[in-house]
Amino acid sequence: RPLSYMNPQDFKQAVKFYHLAAEQGHVLAQFNLAFLYDNGLGTTRDPSEALKWCQMSAEQGHALAQFNLGVIYENGQDAPQDYELAVKWYRLAAEQGLPDAQNNLGLMYKNGHGVQRSYVEAVKWYRLAAEQGYTVAQSNLGFMYDNGLGTPQDQKKAVKWYRLAAEHGYSVAQFNLAGMYENGFGTAKDYKKALKWYRKAADQGLPDAQNNLGLMYKNGFGVSQDYKEAVKWYRKAADQGHAVAQSNLGFMYDNGFGVPQDHDEAIRWYSLAAERGYSVAQFNFGVMYENGQGAPQDYVQALKWYRLAADQGLPDAQNNLGLMYKNGFGIAQNYVEALKWLRLAADKGHSVAQFHLGVMYEKGQGVHQDYVEALKWYSLAADQGLPDAQNNLGLMYKNGLGTLRDHNEAVRWHKLAADQGLPSAQNNLVSCTKMAWVSHKMTPKL
Repeated sequence: RPLSYMNPQDFKQAVKFYHLAAEQGHVLAQFNLAFLYDNGLGTTRDPSEALKWCQMSAEQGHALAQFNLGVIYENGQDAPQDYELAVKWYRLAAEQGLPDAQNNLGLMYKNGHGVQRSYVEAVKWYRLAAEQGYTVAQSNLGFMYDNGLGTPQDQKKAVKWYRLAAEHGYSVAQFNLAGMYENGFGTAKDYKKALKWYRKAADQGLPDAQNNLGLMYKNGFGVSQDYKEAVKWYRKAADQGHAVAQSNLGFMYDNGFGVPQDHDEAIRWYSLAAERGYSVAQFNFGVMYENGQGAPQDYVQALKWYRLAADQGLPDAQNNLGLMYKNGFGIAQNYVEALKWLRLAADKGHSVAQFHLGVMYEKGQGVHQDYVEALKWYSLAADQGLPDAQNNLGLMYKNGLGTLRDHNEAVRWHKLAADQGLPSAQNNLVSCTKMAWVSHKMTPKL
């Protein structure tokens, strides 16, 4: 009978008779005896005996024993971790056509564990397993096509392999297939199909899918916008320690979306994600400290979290860190450091950083006064619609700073800012209009 149907007394008898056969070199008996020792069936669990009999079976060419030895050595499970031995045993099993081993050997090549990294070899072994219908390998092969690793990028083929694995219920493939539909990679963009596959993966407990399903509900992609449903799915992922979901859940509490606004809960979730190194959460955590929301105002703590996020390249954090240095919040005022961080954000297109960089060049803060540079940065921010930059750009044209004086350009930029409700721009627009009228009245007739 199959081992899973045996009762405890059967297992004891099985151990006895497998021993007799295994000691005579019977390869299947050795493999089964290893299984019983490994799981403590019919005998006390004994990893060393399990390893011994598994090794003997593997050395006689039993593919499953070879695969199991590979797993043991790869994971350091009941034996010292040894990637080279893992590769050896996976290869022996893979060459016998065992798809589990072919897939795992592909992973070893992809990650460069126990062997020189080779995406081409990884694709080779994934394909052998995938063509036998092994779902994990189908998903892995899809990933290689998706990212152009070891093979020319071909997102249509990626969709094909993801779908094969997804239709067999593999959650990772379902998640990846959903992403292809959401972004229109290798297939027509289709939010409803994306939602369908995210839900299938989320229902299996995959936190990445639960988070993305939450995003679909938050943004109303493929479904009516529903903040409560978004919160529900964010929470499922967040409770599994998913940093992005924890940050997203914090955002919902921070803004009162789908839940009553609660800054204490917001900071709790931001902190969990921030401690895990998620830059967006680190930035938001810094904002909470800077503004005294959910925690006492603390510029030093705000600076700490802005710096951690800025070091990861997040433009919002680089901007805020630059402003902390510029204003001397939580640290001694330092225009040179302010310029450094603002420029990093500005070079990535951050409009607020571009504006403040313009201010520093206009005023000569930490740098030689340079109206041309100021005009450049104001223009970049103004073109993105930032009203403060539009207003300052109008003043540069009005006063001929860094450019020729141009009344029409001054009026144009002041009006754009004024139309967004900026009071100073509204005043400047009135001033420019009066100036134009006076100039017109004073023009002598020839």
